[in-house]
Amino acid sequence: MQNQDNFQKGYLRISVYDETEGRPLNNVRVSINSPSEDGETIEQLVTDSSGNTETIDLGAPDIGYSLEPESSVRPYSEYNVTVNADGFEPYRIDGVQILPEALALQNIFLTRRQTNLPIQNDIIVLPHTLWQEYPSKIPEESVKPLPDGGGLIVLPEPVIPEYIIVHDGVPQNNSAQNYYVPFKEYIKNVASCEVYSTWPVETLEANILAILSFTLNRVYTEWYRGMGYNFTITNSTAYDQAFVYGRNIFSEISEIVDYLFTTYITKPNIRQPLFTQYCNGRNVTCPGWLSQWGSKALGDQGFDAVEILRSYYGSEIYLTSAQSVAGVPSSFPGMTLKDGSVGAAVRTVQEQLNAISDNYPAIQKLRVDGIYGPLTSASVRKFQEIFDLPLSGETDFATWYKISNIYVAVERLAEG
Repeated sequence: MQNQDNFQKGYLRISVYDETEGRPLNNVRVSINSPSEDGETIEQLVTDSSGNTETIDLGAPDIGYSLEPESSVRPYSEYNVTVNADGFEPYRIDGVQILPEALALQNIFLTRRQTNLPIQNDIIVLPHTLWQEYPSKIPEESVKPLPDGGGLIVLPEPVIPEYIIVHDGVPQNNSAQNYYVPFKEYIKNVASCEVYSTWPVETLEANILAILSFTLNRVYTEWYRGMGYNFTITNSTAYDQAFVYGRNIFSEISEIVDYLFTTYITKPNIRQPLFTQYCNGRNVTCPGWLSQWGSKALGDQGFDAVEILRSYYGSEIYLTSAQSVAGVPSSFPGMTLKDGSVGAAVRTVQEQLNAISDNYPAIQKLRVDGIYGPLTSASVRKFQEIFDLPLSGETDFATWYKISNIYVAVERLAEG
């Protein structure tokens, strides 16, 4: 039964793709249903040429429930989503989480039908870690021994990987599935599992930086590979961080990750990202680690993200950025491209948008002249609209890397 305290509205947009080809799917039928036994249909939607439904509003509990650690009311509502498209297996996801005054983004990848008998693809979203108790993190040292290859460090510096391999269970569970997840999508998923997007922005940034540093420490030290495992990280909260394959993320979290994904926490005289462990701070305390609810209280008091982090990990910590991002053709040029910009970086954006427009026809083809004029601004703005970025028409850090990621995906599709 849906929570009776639906005083406010949250928002939901669904994007549907062909899992095999990665292209957006047009004219797909999407139903939003209540989680009650009768499964009443609340909304029926159809995707556009970019694979997106319209953004709809749905009932959600009062925002105050997500702002207080002792709330006895679940602070989000849940809905079920079913998706049907000709030639594809039907798809269902139960427990899509809707927070008040927040935009939930649900990506769905459909599998091509191989037989006349449909095979239902079902995903069940687990409760949020701040609502339901999960196993507490087993403490580890915050600075790890580095991998060694014949006297040489395997990774001379932290690199943002293209993918994270996530093990769906504790490390010792050899039968658990491994998921290959794009790095940024992994961080967005974890953050949407671990904190509420209704929290202060500085609190969200602090928690996302902790999640990034935790993850990059696992990558840099090759922690699990050094033990003989074939994955990067697990979704067990006793060992790592919560991750639910296929769950929705929140736009407010997504935007922060897009701007921070190369940034991590470290200390003087160590080469690695700090292993930034944390706990919820409500039913579990963790001296020397970040407290999630405690960080929310500090955000309410006006602390910025770095001040929050130093309150837990020590005054000597600082932020730095990885210089290399795997899987992209070229790095951000260091300055935002906008109307009047000229040069090779502008040409790169134009070429990549033209390639992307083959799969996303709402993006207008451009003359590749290296001049950032009104038409380039309009195409960038349409790209930002499709992929839930701020609608500036300018190619900043987040937009550059999102264009690069989508370009690489469509180029791989064309080569395949």
